[in-house]
Amino acid sequence: MAKQKKAPRPKAETPKGFRDYFAAEVTERAEMLQKIAGVYHRYGFDALESSAVETVEALGKFLPDVDRPNEGVFAWQEDDDDGRGDWLALRYDLTAPLARVYAQHRNDLPTPYRRYAMGPVWRNEKPGPGRYRQFYQCDADTVGAASVAADAEICSMLSDTLEEVGIPRGDYIVRVNNRKVLNGVLETIGLEDDELRASVLRTIDKFDKVGETGVRELLGKGRLDASGAYIDGVGLSDAQIQPVLEFVNAFAAVQGKLALEASRALEEGATDRAQQLDRARYAVSPEFRDTPEIANDEEAKKIWTTRVLDHLQDLIGNSTVGFEGVKELRQISELLLAQGYGPNRIMIDPSVVRGLGYYTGPVFEAELTFEIFDEKGRKRQFGSVAGGGRYDDLVKRFTGQEVPATGVSIGVDRLLAALREKGRIQSHATGPVVVTVMDRDRMVDYQAMVAELRNAGIRAEVYLGNPKNFGNQLKYADKRQSPVAVIEGGDEKANGVVQIKDLVLGARIAKNATLEEWKERPSQFEVPRSDLIAKVREILEGQADA
Repeated sequence: MAKQKKAPRPKAETPKGFRDYFAAEVTERAEMLQKIAGVYHRYGFDALESSAVETVEALGKFLPDVDRPNEGVFAWQEDDDDGRGDWLALRYDLTAPLARVYAQHRNDLPTPYRRYAMGPVWRNEKPGPGRYRQFYQCDADTVGAASVAADAEICSMLSDTLEEVGIPRGDYIVRVNNRKVLNGVLETIGLEDDELRASVLRTIDKFDKVGETGVRELLGKGRLDASGAYIDGVGLSDAQIQPVLEFVNAFAAVQGKLALEASRALEEGATDRAQQLDRARYAVSPEFRDTPEIANDEEAKKIWTTRVLDHLQDLIGNSTVGFEGVKELRQISELLLAQGYGPNRIMIDPSVVRGLGYYTGPVFEAELTFEIFDEKGRKRQFGSVAGGGRYDDLVKRFTGQEVPATGVSIGVDRLLAALREKGRIQSHATGPVVVTVMDRDRMVDYQAMVAELRNAGIRAEVYLGNPKNFGNQLKYADKRQSPVAVIEGGDEKANGVVQIKDLVLGARIAKNATLEEWKERPSQFEVPRSDLIAKVREILEGQADA
């Protein structure tokens, strides 16, 4: 009889596109989400935790077919006796589940319904550097409010959130646009085909990457990319391309108009007016927008916003939908300016289009404007960390009736990376105080010590490995990044004392100090057993202040 082969051992590796998160990262994320939740709660939003699994039909965006049931999402079919079980999928965002929740429970929920949600989402897409198939999102949405005051509120809340977690004013900008305005521009150039419009949207979305020249080429016949490959263009004529570019690149056009106005005012001797027009001209320039002269000049901010909206008004011609979009942007701007959110914090930006097709009105994006170095050592701006907009048709899929909704989603991992870049958080976890074991027969004494520490609010543990080698216990404490070790051998027990070792100071002394300094600055202290809590707390407070 042939000998059966042993089954191969499984590989100890994460699936492709997934990763593990350890102590420091998990703690950092939890602390940041707590701050974000505090802002959302202050704005009157309630928490919602919906199911991680939805029917594919409810998700709507990726309907499975017979050959490719997993396209876009992680999906599977329920095992049913008749073979007709529902297709289920892990949620790919937190917005589609909200639409289902509201449709299902709308009779029990207040209208408008304001909710925030935080948690992992999953996408069955090709992974890449920094791009994973599981990642965290943090959303806030208002369902059932048609007023653009809801959109303005989302923008102001997003601004407050960024500042609350540690992104200082001047290092971010929230950009706002309206899909209706762009639709109005496309209407005026005779673009009615939905597929062609979608191609134009995707092309405009590349403005930050390829610039005005690149977008012009892609809207036309096409262009060569960096690798030398030719990319086919949308095929618009020059006459059609120009209004689209004037829409996307409104900043340059408005700055040019303001410069001309300022020059004329100076010629007429209106020096104060010329200076104010100049301040308005630079209201959205990264190097100037947060300077006191501009940040505190409310009139200059109003001038800039008015000129941008007037420019958009000129571009949409007689388009009804375009006029409605500009009107909504004016209302949003007025509401934000009244609350102190000028274009140095939240500004109208026609280059923001957002990729998802379900946006129906205002769209917004939070961009971090400080520079970082990429993997090749080149300077670049950090970029977008949040985005959202109005989606009035999503709930309609369930109810048959249009339900207005607007919201924003924050990319948690990207925001955490930004905070690390700014030095607002450090990837360093402080471990527990370790009570070492000098005599395994006295475990009761050691457990009593650790209980005292925990009851005093101090994170602590007893060493539970093999206590035979004391050096291994200190190595364990070092690997745990423990701040303090507590030592009580037989002699200490007999004398009613404990040894308390400051592991942080000890490491610092060992690394930098001379022998004389080491003797003058001991890192181990003998104290009465009754002073255990007081001494440990004193050491921890000293480490926190260092």
